Amino acid sequence: MNLAFASTLHLPTGQRVGYDTRPVSLAPNVSRALSTQKMFPCLAATATPTTQAAEFVLEEKKHDLLRAIQDTQRGLVATADQRSCIEEALVNVEEYNAGAPIDLGKLDGTWRLQYTSAPDVLVLLESAARFSFFQVGQIFQKFECQNQSKEGVVRNVVRWSIPPLLEEQEGATLLVSAKFSVVSARNIYLQFEEISIQNINISEELQALIAPAILPRSFLSLQILQFIRTFKAEIPVRNQGRRSVGGLYYLSYLDANMLLGRAAAGGIFVFTRAQPLV
Repeated sequence: MNLAFASTLHLPTGQRVGYDTRPVSLAPNVSRALSTQKMFPCLAATATPTTQAAEFVLEEKKHDLLRAIQDTQRGLVATADQRSCIEEALVNVEEYNAGAPIDLGKLDGTWRLQYTSAPDVLVLLESAARFSFFQVGQIFQKFECQNQSKEGVVRNVVRWSIPPLLEEQEGATLLVSAKFSVVSARNIYLQFEEISIQNINISEELQALIAPAILPRSFLSLQILQFIRTFKAEIPVRNQGRRSVGGLYYLSYLDANMLLGRAAAGGIFVFTRAQPLV
């Protein structure tokens, strides 16, 4: 899978500053400070290049991680050696904001899955690889937590299809919804609520079978097409005690365009920022 990752380093822009030209009397210590600034004007700016250098190194680490996962088909065909390299590259990125509190403002939005070792996701990819009639398209995590400080909603979105009955890659959507709450600096607790199947897009071949284009479409055939398009199946997620299923999710790294996570049940996740889902 060919991934492109844009590095965004912004240089500070210059600003014009106006000075009051009227004479003023300065205390001796102030005069000495100003003389020092004139003699060594570069001292005040040393922090900015240092910060830029750190950001550049971080972007290189992120590129290394994306290169490591590039040929693994989102983790499906990753070898033991590749998994080891990916883990090392992941840790190199994670160390840059380890322990920093989760910024829900940055977390809010849609994230596209690029790699995982989580068994519950890999089983979907393995099924698609094994059975030619089943396809798994893009997988997203959508966080809804804008203007929140301790909680929000997360939706796992899986695009899938069964050709030729449904449109390829995006024939239908599997949606797993959960509420989450922040329980520590980097941990959130997920409380799953329901699994639903929706957004069914049937193929042109199936539409033609239900309502042939060469014949006048009857009220019944139109009703069938409308029912399929608007069909939505919802299944509450409960354990044997009728309680919602939950689990910890460790957000090990987060910035404007990359999200890394580790599930308590096992598995790592690499996401990159995606366009909002419609």
